[in-house]
Amino acid sequence: MVDHTLFRPDAIDPETSAFNADLKALLAQAPSAMDVPVEETRAAREEGRGPAGPVVVSEMAQEREIAGPHGPITLRTFVPDNPRGVYLHIHGGGWVLGRAHLQDPRNEEIAQTCSAAVISVDYRLAPEHPYPAPLDDCEAAAAWVVENAKSEFGVDNIVIGGESAGGHLSATTLLRMRDRHGYTGFRAANLVYGVYDLAMTPSQRSWGDEPFVLSTAIMDWFYDHFVPAEKRQDPDVSPLYADLHDLPPALFSVGTLDPLLDDTLFMHQRWMAAGNKGELIVYPGGPHGFDAHPTKLGQSARQRMNEFISSHI
Repeated sequence: MVDHTLFRPDAIDPETSAFNADLKALLAQAPSAMDVPVEETRAAREEGRGPAGPVVVSEMAQEREIAGPHGPITLRTFVPDNPRGVYLHIHGGGWVLGRAHLQDPRNEEIAQTCSAAVISVDYRLAPEHPYPAPLDDCEAAAAWVVENAKSEFGVDNIVIGGESAGGHLSATTLLRMRDRHGYTGFRAANLVYGVYDLAMTPSQRSWGDEPFVLSTAIMDWFYDHFVPAEKRQDPDVSPLYADLHDLPPALFSVGTLDPLLDDTLFMHQRWMAAGNKGELIVYPGGPHGFDAHPTKLGQSARQRMNEFISSHI
């Protein structure tokens, strides 16, 4: 049972409230992704002009290319000495924005803290490459990791995970690996405020116009770039509608001020109803992306995710 008191306004720590107020003010000054060409939003992020600030590139990171179904796929790797396992990471950004290197600090932290070889997939993005291209690339990357982890890194225990659209692609990749490759050997899944119903859960529909990182309109904008409306309840697109049997233990993390709240609440319940282990952590006052914030809330989320990954590799 989820503790209902977590959703009360008085459950939000004052530090979180103060940070959220500053974040709202910052976002109010920035143009919406809906109002500028996709290329401009991508360039702003690459140049550190987005709300996330300057881009920090890890000296630990290396890149390699593998063969994909429609051309080469770049994998960004962070390999510590004597890794104990592999963490296959899939970045967020609504299938439209984001790149693997934009999460270098977090992926380096996971590599060092968890003694994991972190592999982040630079999958193709919509609208240039809509569904199924991003998922095809993630499936190909997962298949490569499963086949080559032992020879490349000396270990074959693999955890998969990602944030937002990366959580979605992690879940759908697990399903494809099970159904198309007969592989159910992932040790765990770290699913961070993912989107699991592209037909929109109630929390997405009812959020409205307040652009607190995401909004109902922004989610519609992402979906329109990624996949046609008539496909949005297909289990390969929206994993909430899939048969979820034989999937690994999962950690579901979400904040109470995230339009994708219901996606995590519903997916956690369906995950367990299919006979899988699932842990749900709801963070009071956490907006979308809160785990990247320099707050006690963000630090506690990152620490729990690190512990989860470490315990399964």
